[in-house]
Amino acid sequence: MSGTLTAPAAGEVTGEVTGLTFDPAHTLIEFSAKHMMFTTVKGQFGSFTGEVVLDGQHPERSRVEVEIDAASLDTRTPMRDDHLRSADFLHVEEHPTITFRSTRVELPPGAAVEPGLSFKVAGDLTIRGVTREVVLDATWAGEGVGPRGGKVSAFSASTRINRKDWGLTWNVALETGGVLVGDEIRIEIEAELTPRVGASDGAGS
Repeated sequence: MSGTLTAPAAGEVTGEVTGLTFDPAHTLIEFSAKHMMFTTVKGQFGSFTGEVVLDGQHPERSRVEVEIDAASLDTRTPMRDDHLRSADFLHVEEHPTITFRSTRVELPPGAAVEPGLSFKVAGDLTIRGVTREVVLDATWAGEGVGPRGGKVSAFSASTRINRKDWGLTWNVALETGGVLVGDEIRIEIEAELTPRVGASDGAGS
């Protein structure tokens, strides 16, 4: 980790340590992969929990944990969803959750925690019982007050992984060459956060 905070400006996160939870109504965890080598299929997970401990004074000490219900995936095609839940892919009967636990946060030198800040979050991603490190490119969108008076924070993050690294190797060769399912999976997150304590009076709709 490199970088130190500059003096806070209006709208910046203060030096306090804040516990935040993901607002599922305003958070999207999306994945995508190539189909037949040239088209893109997207899906998302509908059920997850997570929290962020944000250290405004020492942001490199901030951390995030997410637990996803693997069976909650949705690609808008029930037959494909059932296949992705099967032993060919996520094997949700034996591995019902996908988890991510951060291990470090990296900011640019001299960065201030303010809207638009780009940084990296490294951590352990566990899929199908296999844990490997991934690095997410993240952007802090900022914070404000929601329509019902609660504090709201937001960030976005993305990464690319090779599904084979987690044992998801199923595929079918195409007669015209190539394979049915691409190896690279893109993960994109748009997260809205509310305080862990008293989150029920947060932003809402």
